[in-house]
Amino acid sequence: MNDTKNTTIVYLRVSTAEQDTDSQEHQVLEYCRNRGWQPPLILRDAASGASASRPGLEQLLARVRGGGVHQVVTYKLDRLGRSLTHLAIIVGELQMRNVALICTSQGIDTSKQNPVGQLQLGVLMAVAEFERALIKERTLAGLEVARKRGKRLGRPPLDPKIVSSILETAARLGHHVRATARELHASPSSVCRVLARASQVTVCPLG
Repeated sequence: MNDTKNTTIVYLRVSTAEQDTDSQEHQVLEYCRNRGWQPPLILRDAASGASASRPGLEQLLARVRGGGVHQVVTYKLDRLGRSLTHLAIIVGELQMRNVALICTSQGIDTSKQNPVGQLQLGVLMAVAEFERALIKERTLAGLEVARKRGKRLGRPPLDPKIVSSILETAARLGHHVRATARELHASPSSVCRVLARASQVTVCPLG
């Protein structure tokens, strides 16, 4: 592996272990050589874009957070993020730390000296925000449809017999939540919820 003080990180990703990064690597390293960025630190992952576990990407972000990185070079934008929103988070962190993102096959360069790159970054962030808004809107619409169909949302109600046992035991133990939970082998949150609904406590004691 290259020296940890390198200011350029090259990130390469393929979707499966059977594929290789040779074609990406050749173009990206040629790009770095032409600009005198030698020697770059090369990090690789063999994982699908949707995979949450990518050691190479995690190492990249750790080095960026550690400081001293000037630019991250990759083949295409879709090599980085699991989704547009995830990609926007990564790009936002790079921008916050003044690290340029360069995608050699797409002509993307977010360095401060490149106004076109800054425009591309702005469009990316705007689209990601739009995607987040759409997801939120769909979620709320789905919840509303479920309510209209009579589907009960949230936690299911406790069995009345359990509620009765909690109230009786809590009264005997001085409304101590954890003591009641231990005796009944119930969760403290369930005991607290029952007592609160019965207006016997306003703030659950933890004794």
